[in-house]
Parts: sequence; structure tokens; C-alpha cells
Amino acid sequence: MRALKILVSVMGVLIVVATVALVVLVIQRMNRAAQGVDTALTTTNLALRQPVGSRVGGIAALEGQLAIWVERPDGGRVLLVDPRNLRQTGEIRLGE
Repeated sequence: MRALKILVSVMGVLIVVATVALVVLVIQRMNRAAQGVDTALTTTNLALRQPVGSRVGGIAALEGQLAIWVERPDGGRVLLVDPRNLRQTGEIRLGE
């Protein structure tokens, strides 16, 4: 019975140590990923020049571009934007 108690205690300690190690590893990887983000792109002011009543439905990152779903009074569109050059590079109109 004493051996069983010792075994359960050791396994409990191993579970706690493994959980702490996992949390530390995840935090380190998140910090490394955040260091790779270009902060110049996160502070960019970009005017999309859409008509009144338009709203952004979603944003997705592509290779070097942003795809911005815009819901306009005359229909939805996907705008392709180059955030480095601060200009719109393309437009996909839906429903036409």
C-alpha cells in the first residue's frame, strides 16, 4: 500500500511539472511568433474609399496582401490590398 501511495504522489508531481513545462513552451513560441510581426504594418492608415453605408465583413491575410470583404449597398466585394504600398491592387465583385 505504501508503494502505491508513493507511485501516485510521484505521478501527480510529474503531471504538474509537465503542465508547467507545456505552458512555458507555448509562451516562448508565442513570443517568437510575435517577434516576426512587422510593426510597421500594424500601424498603417489606409483609406479604402468605399461609398457611405459600406462595412467590412472580414479580413484575411494572403501572401503579402490583405483580402478585405466589404459589404456595400450595391453588393459585396473582396478588395485586395497591398499594405506595404498602401494601395488597392484588385477587386472581386460578387453577384455580377
